[in-house]
Amino acid sequence: MENVGEQVVCLIAYHLLFAMFVWSYWKTIFTLPMNPSKEFHLSYAEKELLEREPRGEAHQEVLRRAAKDLPIYTRTMSGAIRYCDRCQLIKPDRCHHCSVCDKCILKMDHHCPWVNNCVGFSNYKFFLLFLAYSLLYCLFIAATDLQYFIKFWTNGLPDTQAKFHIMFLFFAAAMFSVSLSSLFGYHCWLVSKNKSTLEAFRSPVFRHGTDKNGFSLGFSKNMRQVFGDEKKYWLLPVFSSLGDGCSFPTCLVNQDPEQPSTPAGMNSTSKTPENHQFPAKPLRESQSHLLTDSQSWTENSANPGKGKAGMSNPALTMENET
Repeated sequence: MENVGEQVVCLIAYHLLFAMFVWSYWKTIFTLPMNPSKEFHLSYAEKELLEREPRGEAHQEVLRRAAKDLPIYTRTMSGAIRYCDRCQLIKPDRCHHCSVCDKCILKMDHHCPWVNNCVGFSNYKFFLLFLAYSLLYCLFIAATDLQYFIKFWTNGLPDTQAKFHIMFLFFAAAMFSVSLSSLFGYHCWLVSKNKSTLEAFRSPVFRHGTDKNGFSLGFSKNMRQVFGDEKKYWLLPVFSSLGDGCSFPTCLVNQDPEQPSTPAGMNSTSKTPENHQFPAKPLRESQSHLLTDSQSWTENSANPGKGKAGMSNPALTMENET
């Protein structure tokens, strides 16, 4: 490049993308995965009682009593309470045991060998930014190297060893761009649907049955759950995800067979897919506000026909537990 202005712009863009790439990569690697809080661990008495009970209904009854005050809505395929024998705890929703880390990871997405870490609630945003900035970094290198790559094949470059470096650099950047674009696109789709990689392969099971969209609240709220409410932090690898990773709002489209009634003033007869069911057990404050807006519950119940999945002012139906 002979133009000084072009050189300055390219150098600034290169180092900015490189810095953001390294920052997000560092955060993805060294952010420790979050584990379930103490309230999900069984007490010493409960552990002893569980060891004495044989596998079966009595075993499940102990777990049901231990989980009665916990914000848990997912079950195993057989409808049992999700329990980890290795960690001896009741698994929160979207929590899974990682065989590599040998511990339960909150909102586990997958164990990534490229970062030698579990990707979950604590670093999923960093992982997305790492994919985004690495893709932009490779695209920038391929774009700025393209004209010299063309000159290589048209014999427009001086006959030095540098032209082989140009060819290798373009091929490496282009190939990484293709692979990163597919992976980044896939995770963007997962965020838009509020799914993890594990949930995409095996849908979560609620008490009423399997529901692949059980945690989806609509595109906007799904994005905010990962990136937070403040847009100024969205592009920075700083933690801004909503909640604590132990409880999540649900958007169940089928009526729970265990639901005996609904609170007064709520429409209990409407069971269309447009209605959202809000768990009766308390969600963390930073999570539950995703299901509310400026209008009150009274206004929502008075206008049940205006509720649309993924939009504001949803018609919310309370899900009770026995």
